[in-house]
Amino acid sequence: MTPDPLCFVLMPFGRKKDPTGRPEIDFDRIYKESIEPAIRDAGMGPIRADAERLGGIIHNAMFERLLLCDFAVADLTTANANVFYELGVRHAVLPRTTLTIFAARQKIPFDVNYLRSLSYELGRDNQFGASEATRLKNSLMARLKDLRQLAKKEMAVDSPLFQLLKGYKAPDISRLKTDTFRDLVKYSEGIKQKLSEARRRLDIQMLNEIETELGNFDQTEAGVLVDLFLSYRALEDWDQMISLYTRLPEILRRTILVREQLAFAYNRQGNRQRALEILKAVLEEQGPSSETCGLMGRVYKDLWVKAIEDEQAALAQGYLDEAIKMYVLGFETDWRDAYPGINAVTLLDIKGDQASLARKEEILPVVRFAVNQRLKFANPDYWDYATLLELAVLANDPAEAKNLLASALISIRETWEPKTTANNLRLIREARQKRGQAVDWLDEFIDNLEKANIAH
Repeated sequence: MTPDPLCFVLMPFGRKKDPTGRPEIDFDRIYKESIEPAIRDAGMGPIRADAERLGGIIHNAMFERLLLCDFAVADLTTANANVFYELGVRHAVLPRTTLTIFAARQKIPFDVNYLRSLSYELGRDNQFGASEATRLKNSLMARLKDLRQLAKKEMAVDSPLFQLLKGYKAPDISRLKTDTFRDLVKYSEGIKQKLSEARRRLDIQMLNEIETELGNFDQTEAGVLVDLFLSYRALEDWDQMISLYTRLPEILRRTILVREQLAFAYNRQGNRQRALEILKAVLEEQGPSSETCGLMGRVYKDLWVKAIEDEQAALAQGYLDEAIKMYVLGFETDWRDAYPGINAVTLLDIKGDQASLARKEEILPVVRFAVNQRLKFANPDYWDYATLLELAVLANDPAEAKNLLASALISIRETWEPKTTANNLRLIREARQKRGQAVDWLDEFIDNLEKANIAH
């Protein structure tokens, strides 16, 4: 079942003074009788900001939830300073999916009309009765449903920064590349070093002990938990990854990054249908991305290999076509990400018919350009060199492939990486051997990558 998106609620809590001098406003009643049920009726899960504060102080956990929640509702009534600050943080990072509301006839310190805010009525002496509650619940539910539909089309920009500043770009949060997550998110250096050491030692027991030491996950920084999740991935303990996911805070379980990696774990565990269910839900919710499509391509590729082993030729052909389609879609969505691109050209080469080889020749130069651009402007990693190695193999250039193999081997970070490349080269070898091409020279590369997997 697809988890409902989360909606973060920024609003005052308890009873607050009315700046106009009228009686206090009961914001807890407004939340319980209108905002919370409206969010649920719109198919979302509500999280209220005041639950993240201790002693009125805004903590890291609140910021994580504020930025990771898919949607947000901000009640600007009484011009609460915390609410405006939190709204500013969200507007600075997320271009859309934030809806502002306010009580009519309340003095707001700036014009909220350009935010397409939703106003609601308070009764006599600021009472919030059944009729006011019903009107707000129904109107808010309708606006949130509309916002969900618009979000799928990447429309409805509601942040003033993104509306007014040409070229202003949002940092990538929901689809943050997992390979660089640890470098981009700051958290306890002590825990970070322990996790790194456990990965270096390939020590599952050490990871288990770190997990136990963390205690209450609801009080643990998101960066620590994601690093732990990815550390189990590095040690190829798919069962532990899946088990840990069930204990993560709800906000993290719903993030795109974590759900994609959960699908990765299910696929490696062999539960490919569950992996596809998760990825299809992400695709439906957020639209295509290079990461989601690349992972789906990998699942279909593994299904193709299994169908070949089971001597189900027609089924294998169907899975191969699906794998190629998803890899191509992922690369077309973001050509800067060479991972789906190299897999597309490899499978097109393996398929080997005239149309597939022609399509391969169209895509291959773009993949090579994408990787070379990364080598110029970013710190190259294992996948950059592995991609160029695979391109050299596809181009039948043993000398260039040998140079790139050396660079790839010294860039390995996780044990499953060279294994993946070795499997790809083996598939290329088998397909070309069937076509009568010379393939013995590939054995050296496959052997080196397999030995690196064992030694790493």
